Amino acid sequence: MEIRPIFSALMRSKVSMILIGLQVALTLAIVCNALFIISERIDRMNRPSGMNEADTFTFGSTGFGQGFDVKSVQQADLQLLRQIPGVAAATSANSVPMSQGGWSTGINLQRNQRNSTASTAIYMVDSHGMDAFGLKLVGGRNFKPEEVGFRTMNDRGFPSVIIVTRTLAERLFPDGNAVGKEVYFGEGEEEQPSTIVGIVERAQTPWMDADFIENSTFAPTYIPYGTYTRFLVRAEPGRRDEVMKAVEQKMIEANSSRIIGKMRTIEQVRRDAYAGDRAMAIILGAVIVALLAITALGIVGMASFWVAQRTKQIGTRRALGATKFDILRYFQTENFIITTLGLIVGGVLAYALSLWLMHAYQSPRLPWHYVPVGFLCLWLLGQLAVLGPALRASRVPPAVATRSV
Repeated sequence: MEIRPIFSALMRSKVSMILIGLQVALTLAIVCNALFIISERIDRMNRPSGMNEADTFTFGSTGFGQGFDVKSVQQADLQLLRQIPGVAAATSANSVPMSQGGWSTGINLQRNQRNSTASTAIYMVDSHGMDAFGLKLVGGRNFKPEEVGFRTMNDRGFPSVIIVTRTLAERLFPDGNAVGKEVYFGEGEEEQPSTIVGIVERAQTPWMDADFIENSTFAPTYIPYGTYTRFLVRAEPGRRDEVMKAVEQKMIEANSSRIIGKMRTIEQVRRDAYAGDRAMAIILGAVIVALLAITALGIVGMASFWVAQRTKQIGTRRALGATKFDILRYFQTENFIITTLGLIVGGVLAYALSLWLMHAYQSPRLPWHYVPVGFLCLWLLGQLAVLGPALRASRVPPAVATRSV
């Protein structure tokens, strides 16, 4: 089939061709970038926290009354929790990964260092903390019970021993062997050395947007917020929901001078933390479907209009010997040309949109392979969309050419 007659026919319908071409171009540009953003969001939502999320839950206890001794109550509560059937481990903790609230600070390799070597989240736990979090110790040792101290919000200083994540250890000591090394927290007279005694494989920070998401430090400390204490409990596999009910009941019975907060599983904590990412992925997915549907309908409408407009011409071609396949191929080729021209423009727009997102929102660059894949998908969409009108055109009988207009 010669391409020149097809181009000649298209030049007589420039407006329709340009509109459909621009529609294809905009669809490619938006769909490629939207798919990349969705892929990023899914990867972000699937980031491992390092915890045993399936079996772990957290809750708070707030005491009231003049005689409420938070220190003794906290210790009694921990003993109670560890004795409840189905509880594998329990600890007090100032925060948990993905909770969007907690402590962070800079960590230094030398005293009076002007700029911190790294930023880190601080989790304050007792000697059962690693087990309660469900973390994997990959170097050194766990905290000893005698190393765990008690502090209030107003106390200064930092424990003499800490456990860090592997990512943080590698940032601080790229040559390895971080166990046994000293680091420094605080400023001025409050700056004290802490020795790294253990390394865990992974523990996310509480903040989803932190650029130090894998930098976490564990300190052996009991620290209530006034009369409030957060507890973290890991149940035996498959017994989490059962244990949650038992824990709530036992805690209420043990002390009537406090309020037990809502119990949340770590899976719920994850869902809440990534709710915005999930919503964005759903919205962008709906936008993609809508754009593809509108583009397909536009192609169907254009092709149907041209078939109706060229009915007598098609009949004449059939009378001169053109087969049904020739007519079908003509409209398929015509659509392929329009789509290709639109995709070329769309490819440029896709990268231009990606550059704008990079500068405006610090988004990563669009990977090169998204545009070629988009080409293939929209070529296929265009051919499928035009197939119906093209089949109707191929069924136009040669006798149509002899009818008067």
